[in-house]
Amino acid sequence: MNEMPLRDKLRQLPDMPGVYVMKDEGGRVIYVGKASSLRNRVRSYFHKGHISGSKTLMLVSKVHDIDWLVTTSELEALMLECNLIKQYRPRYNVRLRDDKHYPYICLTTSEDFPRAVVVRRVKEDGNRYFGPFADSATVRESLRLIRKVFRLRGCSKRLTGAEQDRPCLNFDMSQCESPCSGRISTDEYAQLVKNACLFLEGKIDSIIKRLNGEMIDASEALEFERAARIRDQIQALQKVGEYQQAIRTRLADEDILAVSLHEDTACVQILFVRQGRIIGKENFFMEGINDELPGQVLVEFIKQFYKNAGYIPPEILISHELDEVDVLEDWLSLLKGAKVRLIRPKRGEKQRLVSMAIENAILTIRQEYEIKLQDTGRTLKSLQALADVLAMTEIPKRIEAYDISNIQGQDAVGSMVVFENGQPAKSQYRRFKIRIPEQPNDCAMIHEVLTRRMSRIEDKKFARSPDLIVVDGGKGQLSAALDAIESFQRNRASNISPSTTKDVPISPIRVISLAKRFEEIYLPETDKPVVLPADSEALHILQRIRDEAHRFAHSYHEKLREKRQKRSILENVRGVGDARRKALIRKFGSVAGIRKASLQELLSVPGITRPVAEAIQAALSKEIEPHRDSV
Repeated sequence: MNEMPLRDKLRQLPDMPGVYVMKDEGGRVIYVGKASSLRNRVRSYFHKGHISGSKTLMLVSKVHDIDWLVTTSELEALMLECNLIKQYRPRYNVRLRDDKHYPYICLTTSEDFPRAVVVRRVKEDGNRYFGPFADSATVRESLRLIRKVFRLRGCSKRLTGAEQDRPCLNFDMSQCESPCSGRISTDEYAQLVKNACLFLEGKIDSIIKRLNGEMIDASEALEFERAARIRDQIQALQKVGEYQQAIRTRLADEDILAVSLHEDTACVQILFVRQGRIIGKENFFMEGINDELPGQVLVEFIKQFYKNAGYIPPEILISHELDEVDVLEDWLSLLKGAKVRLIRPKRGEKQRLVSMAIENAILTIRQEYEIKLQDTGRTLKSLQALADVLAMTEIPKRIEAYDISNIQGQDAVGSMVVFENGQPAKSQYRRFKIRIPEQPNDCAMIHEVLTRRMSRIEDKKFARSPDLIVVDGGKGQLSAALDAIESFQRNRASNISPSTTKDVPISPIRVISLAKRFEEIYLPETDKPVVLPADSEALHILQRIRDEAHRFAHSYHEKLREKRQKRSILENVRGVGDARRKALIRKFGSVAGIRKASLQELLSVPGITRPVAEAIQAALSKEIEPHRDSV
């Protein structure tokens, strides 16, 4: 089917609500938007004289194709837009910085005896999620308090309530009620979990009131040990409450959002108010800012933050007017299951709170900018020091580092990481599966990787040629890298006719290797390695780049090795084919998880019969958990 020209697609846009997806020449999604009228909104991008702002002009110049999906309402379009932005993270959309890495606290309420764990994704699995959190210190402190005050277990055992195990050290440290030893009933433990949920929702006053009642009941029943434990919980919670600022006479639940912009970054600060107290704050940074107004940034933040938020209050106070308040309120209300209002206060107590949040957001983004300036200065200083050590006339703006990861030649992989102006350019990282026959020969593997890299020297996917190549290893690895590059340059020169050779220059590439054991730098022009002082800025930046290449190669090697082990172990079990193997891994996560599963748990997996389950247990009981060798 021939691709329809963009002009013809614009003519066919429907006058209906929906989502549009803009793509560049390579088919990559570069912008996702929603509209009450797809025809009017998308065509407006291409009307002469209508476009304003450098970002929009750049976006339109990159658009090669447009897809769209019609929806029944603008609310449905907003929901679809949120999903697509999360999926594609388009370059020209305003985005939460690294939002996929924000942690949540999960209470595993789908289990008989729930745990409090840190997760990175929210799932519809019957568990309770709280967050996201921008500050990992907040997560650690919350988990510490949950274990200290409510004594929820931290182990990953599958408990049914019938266990009679010996209590572990956490019980002796008063950080667990030891459900594994039968010292607490399911109902009593469920009450602890309810209190932990209230704590994570910021409703400390409600917990204290409930615990006071439980303490009195325990005392009247002559359960003095239990009453003493509850008393300790109350005192710990009262201490936490002392640090929470009471700012409202009305016991309201509210989030207060304020935004501050600086250059291409925005800071959104959230103050969490629960029952009239500020229980915490988080600062989130937004990327892709250029021509957007503060209200537009807030709209994008609300869509991306609350899509998976653990709790949505009935009122959200905002610092700027929004264009699509009605649709956002309908969407938030749908997520919460109750009415949610977006309010921009003009006076009174609420306006004072918003002003306080704005002031804090301004201070935070200024601090971020100052840190960025300092980091840039330090990085340039380190790069200049590196250039001096390597006798380079200019600082290396693009540095590529290579490493090999394997165990006795098995599952061998190579990595290429890229640093531009001293900072990692992760979108340009590349991984290589080694093609030569399996053998523990790092030099031959480095030669292969550099040969394959150099063959793509003019490929747009690999950007431009590096100024400096750093190879992990010693003199042998350096020689292999140099030979690969020199062979490529000779072949390239021989394939260019004499009349055009002068028009296609071959840029010189500085190549070095860094041996990890003694941090020796090997140079092509000297036999003896260069050893820099431990506090050398040039050494520090080389170590940082080398270690990143090692991490990237090691993670890929581990992934391939684990995949092979999963396949090879389960392939030996009679009756387990691809479908059953995938179902088992999906259910238990790993071979270790399958090994720990009971017969009944195995039978709960679709397609697993009793004979197959027994065969799996028999086979895995003979297997030893593979040792995770360091590479």
